[in-house]
Amino acid sequence: MNNALPRRVVQLVLVGVELIQKHLGEDIVASTYRFLERDNETQECLKMANVMAVTRMGYNDHGVVHSRIVSGSSLELFDLLQRQVQPSVVRDRTGDLNDSRVVVLLGAYLHDIGNAVHRNMHHVHACYLAKPILQRVLAELYPRDADRQIRMMHEALHCVFAHDDPVSCLSVEAGIVKVADGTDMAGGRARIPYHLGKVDSHSISALAVNRVEITDGGSRPVRVLVDMTNPAGIFQVESVLMRKVRMSGISNLIEVVATVGGQELKTIPEKGEARFR
Repeated sequence: MNNALPRRVVQLVLVGVELIQKHLGEDIVASTYRFLERDNETQECLKMANVMAVTRMGYNDHGVVHSRIVSGSSLELFDLLQRQVQPSVVRDRTGDLNDSRVVVLLGAYLHDIGNAVHRNMHHVHACYLAKPILQRVLAELYPRDADRQIRMMHEALHCVFAHDDPVSCLSVEAGIVKVADGTDMAGGRARIPYHLGKVDSHSISALAVNRVEITDGGSRPVRVLVDMTNPAGIFQVESVLMRKVRMSGISNLIEVVATVGGQELKTIPEKGEARFR
């Protein structure tokens, strides 16, 4: 008789522009996403974000593709985390679980629009650019609840403001957006500055990242898998993704595993470090 325990089935979810489509089953989330995709001011801000960041500064993509990728990644992280951790919007009674999803999506989609003004202090610029957009979309989502509109606007603005590396996140939702922002680093996402002649450790490292996947973890609720074509990609993991994880407020819930060709190169936290309880 075989008494062996069944092996846990792990579903790997690829971070990419298509991931957002998986998370549009809830009507309010789908309505939010459609509004942002069709809103002229939102889309023009994102176009200008790339004019400033890519065309004028030689940075990588900060436009609508980045917004879509971070939105999908954020909602994937949200679904995994909310199984074990109560979202701040729910815990602090500013809204319910669907409101929390809306906050995550709004923060993720709008977090980088401040680049339309300047890269410097872009998280500050993003707040005043996002406010009228948030007022419009929330009025459409909650037409009979002006108080909820105000609460959700400030929750979303916190996500936008706190996505910048040095800013501490004060909500689970903001932490999710911050980590998701760091997961958009695969498939040559740094090739724009590389082709413009910016060859440094950051661009070379980013080019080494093959794919990023999200799954439920073993020791922690979330595992982010970063597969690289060569070890140079570890610089991207440590200087971009882990910097955001450490300031997210949810670092104790996330494990990052870096691999080269499927072979584990580094796991953060390393064995023996404190784990989620």
